[in-house]
Amino acid sequence: MTFRPAIIQDIPQIQIVRNSVKENTLSNPNLIKDADIEHFMTKRGKGWVCEVENQIVGFSIVDLEENNVWALFIKPAFEKKGIGRKLHDLMINWYFKQTTETIWLGTSLNTRSEIFYEKCGWDKVGMYGEGEVKFEMGFNNWQKTENHDQ
Repeated sequence: MTFRPAIIQDIPQIQIVRNSVKENTLSNPNLIKDADIEHFMTKRGKGWVCEVENQIVGFSIVDLEENNVWALFIKPAFEKKGIGRKLHDLMINWYFKQTTETIWLGTSLNTRSEIFYEKCGWDKVGMYGEGEVKFEMGFNNWQKTENHDQ
């Protein structure tokens, strides 16, 4: 398993991962364009990928403009292997090196990702959009977790 910053050439494989998930699926796979991913990775924030045998199996992207986790997705066959947690920690450690602003995200209710973010130390703060729970992580809370700056 290799973890590294995402590059533009990764976008086709990132799209495959995004469209392979069983939870938090897109109503229309064409909603997220390659240009959107590139913009979030290069202009608004940064992304990371996990590769196994030269294939991307997971990715994360954080948005500094909206102080938001824009994406964190793992191919279903690679779930429960610690990939999501490692991508999460890389992303959030980098984020809090750029700013101390509270970061937020939305995820579908009653999903494994909802439980994942709770285990990562995020606070539920209400609802967001249509049926999503909103989470926040403050700088001080992240500093208290065991995974900051690893």
